[in-house]
Amino acid sequence: MRIAYLDWKEGVRRLAERGALARRVFYFLLVRENGDVEEALRLLRMVGTRHGIFDGEFRFDDFKAELLRDRIVKPGAESGLVLTPRGERLVRGSAFDALFSGLDIARAGDHRTPHEAAHGGEAIAETRPYSFGDEMSDIDFGRSYRNTLRRTAGADLTLAEEDLEVQEREHHASVATVLLLDVSHSMILYGEDRITPAKRVALALAELILTRYPHDALHVVLFGDEAREISVKELTYAAVGPYHTNTHAGLRLARRILLRKKHTNRQIVMITDGKPTALEVRGEIYQNAFGLDRRIVNKTLDEAAECRRHSIPITTFMLAREPMLVRFVEELTRTNRGRALFSSVGDLEHAVVVDFMRNRRARARL
Repeated sequence: MRIAYLDWKEGVRRLAERGALARRVFYFLLVRENGDVEEALRLLRMVGTRHGIFDGEFRFDDFKAELLRDRIVKPGAESGLVLTPRGERLVRGSAFDALFSGLDIARAGDHRTPHEAAHGGEAIAETRPYSFGDEMSDIDFGRSYRNTLRRTAGADLTLAEEDLEVQEREHHASVATVLLLDVSHSMILYGEDRITPAKRVALALAELILTRYPHDALHVVLFGDEAREISVKELTYAAVGPYHTNTHAGLRLARRILLRKKHTNRQIVMITDGKPTALEVRGEIYQNAFGLDRRIVNKTLDEAAECRRHSIPITTFMLAREPMLVRFVEELTRTNRGRALFSSVGDLEHAVVVDFMRNRRARARL
């Protein structure tokens, strides 16, 4: 019998890698299982045992104990384990890391404008000569006194206006975004999971905005038979239901949210895989899943036109390519003068986030 001996540091490294992999899979399963910790752990144990993540060296029970010790999960009020607020943040961070690990976010997501600001904005290293109307707080006194020294050769340290330099500042374009997520039954129909990548997009965008663009705003709206806004905290737990697709209600709520915002730019990003099949009529939900019901479609297009009148573009990410659905999205896009992008489920996360960042960069240059 041969016995393989591992270097101590190598063994520690391997255990750390397994632990990190187990956490990534666990966080993904939490999004897929709508925040159900017990179900995510059950699936993790099955997958981890099958693929060699858990063995005598790194046991599932050890991993579960780590989650409790690190306050990622805690005992629920009734039974089982539930996520802690820290756990919810880590799920969001994991989605962010998965999406941005291959992107240069230092450049791709910046949205500086080329316009200089007299006050406000972020200070940068460059300076320029003082001009009437510049803020006193922007004067760089270190450089200004050096100019005095050069001018007077040290004989007189009295500042003159010609010595003054002010620090440049950059404006950063602010953006308010409503992410519209379709939670109708078709998002899990025919065995294809479309809602999990859509939720991970929202989680990654939220983490991007919270950590890199604190002056921006992201709102998440779910739409099925009706539309409702949810917090980022609730996003992990959002689930598809036995709903039709009330796109009109989703766009209307998104528009109302954005009209309350004071940001420089406002936009709607909609992720859907189906045509509109529901509409609120005099307090009741009118539904028709057959074909393109012109009553529903026309009301939805009216809302898209209303968004256009308020300079709110709609970018639609479509997860289906049936000719009838494509025609509807094209009609919606023409009405709003927005954009339509067709993406597979596997490419959705990367496509939405990259487009979001490029679009903000383009707006910043305006």
